[in-house]
Amino acid sequence: MAGLADDLYDVIGLLRRRSRRLVGAPLPELALSGAQLELLRVVRRNPGITVAESARVLGLAANTVSTLVGQLLALGVLVRERDTSDRRVARLDLTPSARAGLEQWRDRRAQSTAVALAGLPAADRARLAAALPTIARIAANLPEAHDVAAPHTSEPAVIVAAALDLSDGSAAVDRP
Repeated sequence: MAGLADDLYDVIGLLRRRSRRLVGAPLPELALSGAQLELLRVVRRNPGITVAESARVLGLAANTVSTLVGQLLALGVLVRERDTSDRRVARLDLTPSARAGLEQWRDRRAQSTAVALAGLPAADRARLAAALPTIARIAANLPEAHDVAAPHTSEPAVIVAAALDLSDGSAAVDRP
């Protein structure tokens, strides 16, 4: 099993590195960290998400996400607004320019990957599509960093949404 796990990470890493070299990073002028980009991608897919919800999706502590939010607010790519029905709750969203930049990057990445996928035989594409839910379950079953002995028990649908961005027909594994 360890060999299969290594192979999985090697292949996912190769896909991400090749894609990054081809289409670049989103919002390259900001030199965002991986954690900052992950949070922006979660907020892009879930406008109005709270810090606590973001922390659950990312598998991070709420105070860590809160620190990231502060950094992204200072950079002018994230906005925090009070919930109209409960003033204690803050909702996160992207600025229009950040949303446009992330969506353009996602589109470039999806288009370049679609070209590579089109070069595969139909049977290979079908096997890949069939494997995506299994890969998402693997991600959902990874233990939390603070609880390595127990399997992850978060809601699989939330983890799948965080791990796979299928809204535009392309898969994007968020975690290395």
